[in-house]
Amino acid sequence: MSGILLEVCVDDAQGLAAAMEGGADRIELCSALAVGGLTPSPGLMALAGPPPVPVYAMIRPRPGDFVYGAADLDVMRRDIDAARNAGLAGVVLGASLSDGRLDARMLTKLAGHAAGMGLTLHRAFDLVPDFAEAIEIAVELGFERILTSGGARTAPEAVDTLARLVELAAGRVSIMPGSGVSLSSIDALLSRLAVTEVHSSCSVGEPARNRRLTEMGFTAAERRVTSAATIRTMRTRLDALTTKP
Repeated sequence: MSGILLEVCVDDAQGLAAAMEGGADRIELCSALAVGGLTPSPGLMALAGPPPVPVYAMIRPRPGDFVYGAADLDVMRRDIDAARNAGLAGVVLGASLSDGRLDARMLTKLAGHAAGMGLTLHRAFDLVPDFAEAIEIAVELGFERILTSGGARTAPEAVDTLARLVELAAGRVSIMPGSGVSLSSIDALLSRLAVTEVHSSCSVGEPARNRRLTEMGFTAAERRVTSAATIRTMRTRLDALTTKP
């Protein structure tokens, strides 16, 4: 097994710095990871680029579903422009039809607008009724990878499905496990999956320091914070797993 790339998702300047310090191979730049990740601000994108490691910006204009209309498309095109102008390596996209299938028409427009940038298909993929069909769409549109938990809430719950997705992809697009990928789950995942990259927040819980902020609804009682130490440990663990005879 060759080396496995570690992608770390972050949603603020502190997390961005920690990911770089800890040795992430690639960074997924977001805002609002608590709701699955939204488009980062232009300011955060500018801070990230040009980066020492590849940074991909999440392009998701709002929380909720991935069924987008013309106004959403306009926003997403402008956000792609912001990522390009910041010198970021790529973008993370997804779009659904009302029945959960990938919206190939919308994705064609978005991928076309991002021409020349790297492309990751996000976990809108996990909602599709037919994984094989969705993989073919991703391949046809030139996506480099699919971020997926195998249709479950977390990747460790769907190892068999993820293994099947790797087979269906047949090396044409990378299957990147994400959601619930942590130091406690990585060994079991990689013992079953022939993947070349994994996605993790590498975060730790941090209690709110100001009770008043919690009472006013400005913050949760605990938030997740990107940990450079956890990233370093994950990187070491991945290296150890991939050098086993």
